Amino acid sequence: MIKNKKLSAEFKNKKILVTGGTGSVGTGIVKQLIKYNPSIIRILSNDENSIFEMKRQFPNIRNLTFMIGDVRDIDRVKLAIRNIDIVFHAAAMKHIDICEQNPFDAVKTNVIGTSNVIEAALLEDVAKFIFISTDKAARPSSTLGASKLLAERITQDACSYRGLGKTKFVIVRFGNVLGSRGSVFQVFRDQLKNGKSLYVTNQKMTRFVMSISDAASLILKVTNIAKDGEIFILKMPSVNILNLGKTMMSVYKSRNPKSKIAPIKISKIREKERMDEFLITPTEIPFCHDMGTMYKISKDESKKKISTKDFSSETTKRISDLKLKKIINDLLDDY
Repeated sequence: MIKNKKLSAEFKNKKILVTGGTGSVGTGIVKQLIKYNPSIIRILSNDENSIFEMKRQFPNIRNLTFMIGDVRDIDRVKLAIRNIDIVFHAAAMKHIDICEQNPFDAVKTNVIGTSNVIEAALLEDVAKFIFISTDKAARPSSTLGASKLLAERITQDACSYRGLGKTKFVIVRFGNVLGSRGSVFQVFRDQLKNGKSLYVTNQKMTRFVMSISDAASLILKVTNIAKDGEIFILKMPSVNILNLGKTMMSVYKSRNPKSKIAPIKISKIREKERMDEFLITPTEIPFCHDMGTMYKISKDESKKKISTKDFSSETTKRISDLKLKKIINDLLDDY
């Protein structure tokens, strides 16, 4: 197993809390953290069944501990964060339509829940707090995006309450994580498995995409290099959703040659759903720094001009068919 020396130094013998740790990204973080030998990985989740399944996935990992609890419950959060060095805050409501139908709950989880974890982190004086955000927070058009934007602002401003404390706060902004629970991949996979048509909301719709392992790798890397109050964004290719559907059909057919594949059907865009996504807002561009494989938004103005075409899923480069097929095959193997 190949280990990164800098990450080994960052995480070895550390006590780590992952909120929403039984979710797809949370599980991905845990899977990669294990190889760096932290003394404790404490997982906070409000989903009992997911905890049961995750325990089965990691049956012999002694430094994993699980807590039933909700980030809305400040008292439970304070217990979960006791003696912790690093917090990965991944707990969230993340589905556009559910957040639109339940805006009060979206705010309670995504905004107040984040505030609770930050407050507990400040009181416990943890070393680092990493908030997992979404590209929907950039120029938000939905309750989900707006709630995650507020959570980002709370995280960025947390340093003003730090006083003599040491906690560093950082944000990681993602695109769509292929294979995560409730993702379009999972929806298409289930439709293919049941012999149903794939429903694509619009032929021109695009999304930024990344794999769960890429997402987790970025989070761990950012934890090591972050200074304070920054937003990190992985440089991601985009995918046309119609092409994703066609590619999944092709891969599924090659793996299941006797299966019958129904034709794709075009439906309609859901309420508050966007045709394309954005990584960075116009007001952030002057403070955006190109770091090779990622962008960093900080309080310092950038001295180099950056092309803005990669900030929109409509104009950035598309993921190659070869890589897309590999990701789909890997995910189907996992499932």
